[in-house]
Amino acid sequence: MFFKFATLFFFLIANFVASEDLGFVYNGFKIAPNLSLDGLADITENGLLRLTNDTKQRTGHAFYSNPLQFKRPGDKNSTVSFSASFVFAIISEYRDLSGHGIAFVVAPHRGFPGALPSQHLGLFNETTNGNITNHVVAVELDTIYNAEFDIDDNHVGIDINDLKSVKSSSAMYYTGNGKSKNVSLISGEPMLVWIEYDGLKKQLNVTIAPINIPKPDIPLLSLSQDLSAVISDSMYVGFSSATGSVLTSHYILGWSFQINGEAQALEISRLPKLPRRGPKEKPKTLSIGLPIIVPFFVLLIIFGVFLIIRRKRKFAELIEDWELNYVTQRFSYKDLYVATKGFKEKELLGIGGFGRVYKGVLPTSKIQIAVKKVSHDSKQGIREFIAEIVSIGQLRHRNIVQLLGYCRRKGELLLVYDFMPNGSLDRFLFRSPNTISSPPVLNWSQRFQIIKGVASGLFYLHEGWEQVVIHRDIKASNVLLDAEMNARVGDFGLARLYDRGTNPQTTNVVGTLGYIALELTRTGKATASTDVFGFGAFLLEVGCGRRPIELQKSETEEGVILVDWVYSCWCKGGILQTSDPNLKDEYDTEEMELVLKLGMLCSSNDPKARPTMRQVVQYLEKDAPLPQDEMWALEIGDNNLATNILATRGESCEDFAMSYPGSVDKVYTGSSSSAVDSLLSGSRS
Repeated sequence: MFFKFATLFFFLIANFVASEDLGFVYNGFKIAPNLSLDGLADITENGLLRLTNDTKQRTGHAFYSNPLQFKRPGDKNSTVSFSASFVFAIISEYRDLSGHGIAFVVAPHRGFPGALPSQHLGLFNETTNGNITNHVVAVELDTIYNAEFDIDDNHVGIDINDLKSVKSSSAMYYTGNGKSKNVSLISGEPMLVWIEYDGLKKQLNVTIAPINIPKPDIPLLSLSQDLSAVISDSMYVGFSSATGSVLTSHYILGWSFQINGEAQALEISRLPKLPRRGPKEKPKTLSIGLPIIVPFFVLLIIFGVFLIIRRKRKFAELIEDWELNYVTQRFSYKDLYVATKGFKEKELLGIGGFGRVYKGVLPTSKIQIAVKKVSHDSKQGIREFIAEIVSIGQLRHRNIVQLLGYCRRKGELLLVYDFMPNGSLDRFLFRSPNTISSPPVLNWSQRFQIIKGVASGLFYLHEGWEQVVIHRDIKASNVLLDAEMNARVGDFGLARLYDRGTNPQTTNVVGTLGYIALELTRTGKATASTDVFGFGAFLLEVGCGRRPIELQKSETEEGVILVDWVYSCWCKGGILQTSDPNLKDEYDTEEMELVLKLGMLCSSNDPKARPTMRQVVQYLEKDAPLPQDEMWALEIGDNNLATNILATRGESCEDFAMSYPGSVDKVYTGSSSSAVDSLLSGSRS
């Protein structure tokens, strides 16, 4: 009897709490009971809910403290109707660039442990994104384009357990005559959003409009989907936001929510005011009324004009009419000069075949950059070159160094990239052990992650973008490492783009000796397959800790071709003994063998025998095994790679292995003149 009474009592209490939480409204947040904040989220003095402030790479959450009942009592298979409306504003330090946006969220919890900022909007990370166990429904107001998730950099989307929206549209609203008007989410002006789910029709509508416009009759997004499988009995509602590299404040001015009914209309006149946006007032110019100082004032003006002209000549840039199309990707020479402290030697990061690279900090945004100064002596092809720079600047991938833009001045072309604090990978592979400043040895786990990162970046270049991008110079020195030692493919100075379905054009043979596919020296056509060849040399480079070609060190020693040496050891059953001795045998043997054999497969002289980068990623992720027929043919010397290697010598696999006598863990100096002659037919230009 007591048990039945207690059960009834708790049932009544639960229904009472649920009935109390059927709806709420906040016309400003000066008085904001039942509001839970975390991360950067806070309440300003005048009652604004600020989800983020001017802090980079952080998240902020604001949720209604009490869970709400989204299922009817006794019916777990049907979600009730609900509606929400809120006023938001996004204010950035720039007019045309901001943080990553705001998401209205229905979730089973208020916290999101492990969630990342930037494009993940403080909701998920790379592991949790897309999991059906998330039970998250979100409406995102996204202001940064990410090729992995987004349609553009100013859109509204409906997300279900995944940042890739099930339905999305560029931000706009419909007028009374059915015409659409675009709106900018980062305009800094307050805007109203209505979110309505009909539990009977199983339909979710999202509408957006400026704050002074009545609610449009036609919603921006309309999704017909039963959310019962996603939304649990008890859920929390609130907001999530995140910043990236641009200082941005995301504000909520008012918020209304209702279960089984229309959300109460917000009182616009009661909403708090946004902070003032725009430049500070300039001090008033002092009046000069005494005639005695007029001559001095005139001389001062003349001297000032002289200094201005001199300064303009110092920072003069080359700008032609056709370049006005690329104004958003262009940096001023003055800003780059200040950022690099006048291109001083102490800011020099390195010197390559195409110019000198300097570290810099942009004076306004304080963003760290790397600036490459490239010399160009003629205007021939510069228009096409700039167009390709702008196109490559649109690439967005976590394993690609972001090309931010360019600047032209006299005979120089300056390319601006994201700064990678750990520099290039070759510093870690070919370190000088006796030097105090030498970086630490990379362990195998770090190397394998770097290999997978480069493979993912190349796969994106070949298949993941609107055009095919051929890098043409894949090697360890062009792989940069960020602060977390993640690999980023960089240096697109030799890259070429072409539309899908078209044949690449014949060009000059360029690249680095040891990474150039042999067919490139005959056809002059760079393809995805020639990039795979370079990636094969890169795999051996990382696994063995050696360069593809090691020149002779003395008159008694000859140069070593890395692919020859690894193949020789493989023929003798000792491929693992080619691994980098700095690893001290502390590596996963299965992964090391995979990397070395895959490197040999990618290094095949027959382009048709090489895998695509899609297949390479599958092999490295262990989603697919290496092709056994090809690998067996390689091992017994009956494959295109073996045939091409042996054909240059007239040897068998056994004879070839004998050309490298002794223990396979020694430094080999066997004759490789034919391979060297073939490789020397390629050149870097």
